[in-house]
Amino acid sequence: MRKKSLGFIAIIIFFGAVIGTGLGQLLALIIPDGVVQDFFLKSVTASIGPGTLDILIMTFTFGFSFSINIMGIIGILIMAYFLRWIE
Repeated sequence: MRKKSLGFIAIIIFFGAVIGTGLGQLLALIIPDGVVQDFFLKSVTASIGPGTLDILIMTFTFGFSFSINIMGIIGILIMAYFLRWIE
């Protein structure tokens, strides 16, 4: 078994977060409003920005926002578990 690169692991975990968050949004359509829906869909957001770079003829604005919920964390854990068998 060969060692997995850090980039490969980051991509797998990123896709786990995306899939978990997507499943959470589908779950929101199925589960009625209440405590359970709030638990699975309550998210934490971290953001940086917006920063502006003005170079006379044009201006660039950069920003970054990251939001994750419980379903995203579950997706990350599932993908990390499956990462053991991915060659």
